[in-house]
Amino acid sequence: MGFVSTFLGILGFGIGLPIGLLLGFFFFVYSKPNKQLEDPIIKPLHDLDSDALLNLLPEIPLWVKNPDYDRVDWLNKFLLNLWPCLEKAISGTIRRIAEPIFSEYSEKYPVEVIEFKNLNLGSFPPVIHGMKVFETNERELVMEPAIRWAGNPNIILVIKLMCLRITVQLVDLQIFVQPRIALKPLVPTFPCFSNIVVSVMEKPHVDFGMKILGGDIMSIPGLYRFVQEAIKKQVASLYLWPQTLEIPILDALTVEMKPVGILHVKVVRALKLLKMDILGTSDPYVKLILTADKLPAKKTTIKKRNLNPEWNEKFKFVVKDPQSQVLKVQVFDWDKVGAHDRLGMQLVPLKLLTQSETKEFTLDLLKDTNISNPQDQKKRGQIVVELTYVPFMQDSCKFDVPVDGYGRKESGIDRSSDDGNLSGSGLLSVMVHGAEDVEGEHHTNPYAFILFRGERKKTKRLRKIRHPLWEEEFEFMLEEPPLNDKIYIEVMSKRRRFSFRSKESLGHVVINLTDVVYNGRINEKYHLIDSKNGVVHVEIGWKTV
Repeated sequence: MGFVSTFLGILGFGIGLPIGLLLGFFFFVYSKPNKQLEDPIIKPLHDLDSDALLNLLPEIPLWVKNPDYDRVDWLNKFLLNLWPCLEKAISGTIRRIAEPIFSEYSEKYPVEVIEFKNLNLGSFPPVIHGMKVFETNERELVMEPAIRWAGNPNIILVIKLMCLRITVQLVDLQIFVQPRIALKPLVPTFPCFSNIVVSVMEKPHVDFGMKILGGDIMSIPGLYRFVQEAIKKQVASLYLWPQTLEIPILDALTVEMKPVGILHVKVVRALKLLKMDILGTSDPYVKLILTADKLPAKKTTIKKRNLNPEWNEKFKFVVKDPQSQVLKVQVFDWDKVGAHDRLGMQLVPLKLLTQSETKEFTLDLLKDTNISNPQDQKKRGQIVVELTYVPFMQDSCKFDVPVDGYGRKESGIDRSSDDGNLSGSGLLSVMVHGAEDVEGEHHTNPYAFILFRGERKKTKRLRKIRHPLWEEEFEFMLEEPPLNDKIYIEVMSKRRRFSFRSKESLGHVVINLTDVVYNGRINEKYHLIDSKNGVVHVEIGWKTV
């Protein structure tokens, strides 16, 4: 009898415990307080005691406590009037970002569908309690708003798990965050900046209620604090400064800056380089890279077994923004097998240069420029370079109006008066805009092929299109004007896979560059030779220094 009673007691405890916890959970979650909320007592600040003022201090706007922050009531009014439209736009963006993420979860886990049943950010916009604006030497606008949002969103997420349909609702959202927003780089194209870069200066405060199957699970003791800390850690790991979230605004082709000059670089010599070879020497060479330049790096010759090499080699780079571009100088030890060892590097901002004035730099080589790591104390030697930035002449582009119709026309400018501008080095730029009515006999996957002075360049290949639009620019640095030169442009078609007729010519044109030199620029459409109706749109410019 004792055994039976013991067994029944254990069985009753095992069944009653989960049932009791389940009933207690539902009573706790779904119960509502009977006590009516009373209206708060409002007092002026001078009537409050010290304890009340300390509790109220976090709610005081930053523009009151900190003179660096500006009051932006006008911006809050602007957000309030714009919020009905802005809310729909933000909701649409959230849907577009979340849908691919939901699809990944559906593929990884046994979840049929994750979707928004409702996504509404409510009628209350965020409130900016103050804004600080920074002045920097870079081409950017940096600001730090203090944002508080106590909204009334209605966000309902539906999760279909096997035979279950679970609804998750987010309510009573409150966010206190202080982000750093940088609009950069500033460009002469509306809206005058190409990217929005956002980072969070401190861990944000996020408060919300979450209802699952109609019950607010955030009221469970301990869960609220756990979710708070999890959100703070997740946001901090992604966007806490110096980590950033970059939002592109303008396409890279739209904001791409035009060439403004030429940088002449002379690599003179290096002194006391590191010994990397077994015999106590190195085989150094120099690699030069100009930031924001898509062309391959330029390299000097290799000096075998020499720790104090002399090169005296000259190079040229096209400069598009002398205020932000930087020349990266790297010295490598050449190895016949394996990767080449980097002996050291250094950076030279172009803003240190004076126009048309040669400046010599003796640079101490560093291991790297990563400020987050301690600098290597080992001496790596020095490198001597001479830099000269020469801007293009302001009057080098005289003809800036596209010619109507097809075919090249003489400009009618008196060339005898411009002979003074026809000497010296310069930059020949070739912009291939696109083509019209090109059609191949076997396939039409067009790309443009450019041949000038033995140098070959080509655009990207587009598939199955008779009116391709490339908008690609190519540059040629020349020591003298191309007065008697011609440029060959051919529209080709190529299949992706190799076959007997993988390539096919869709027409070509030969352009005399004499008019380009005298006029500065031509922008025309040319009939393609060996094509029935094909036309190619080309813009060619010549700038002298």
